[in-house]
Amino acid sequence: MKNSIFTIITFIFLTVVPQGLNASEKDFRAQLSDLKNYQVNTGTIISSGLPSQAHFKIFKEMGITKVVDLIPGDRAEESSYVKTLGLAYYNIQVDWENPTVENFSDYVAVMKQDPNTDGITLTHCRLNWRGAVFTYLYRVTQLGESEEIAKRDLLDTWEPNTTWQDFIDKVKAQY
Repeated sequence: MKNSIFTIITFIFLTVVPQGLNASEKDFRAQLSDLKNYQVNTGTIISSGLPSQAHFKIFKEMGITKVVDLIPGDRAEESSYVKTLGLAYYNIQVDWENPTVENFSDYVAVMKQDPNTDGITLTHCRLNWRGAVFTYLYRVTQLGESEEIAKRDLLDTWEPNTTWQDFIDKVKAQY
């Protein structure tokens, strides 16, 4: 009987608690409390608003190995800093007023790079509105995750406006 209870508790822990984050997650969450719209989307995907250099150091300690920045413009300073921490850095320039299916295709390609590499990917933008949409779409179209669960995370961050809902619909129609 005790073995059965232990097995059930272990199963629940492994399926409910995101894998990939270490035991210090509570400490990390406290250190990231000032980061806009920080979310643990899966055990290997995190999204947030614009991190500071201090946040990137914390992310490295958490096991982040890849950063996907969805902000357009000159991102050289962030790219350089993130690379000095030993993290892979990718910038997909997503125009707020005109997100494209090509942007999402680029995101999928980056997310699928180095599939055997252990680690967590951070997707970020200024407020995690772009990031929430991209991680939602990736989870649903690429990981086969439940629409209900992934959409809950999206809506916890923001409710997409018409431009972004049209983008979501186009991506889902093509994927």
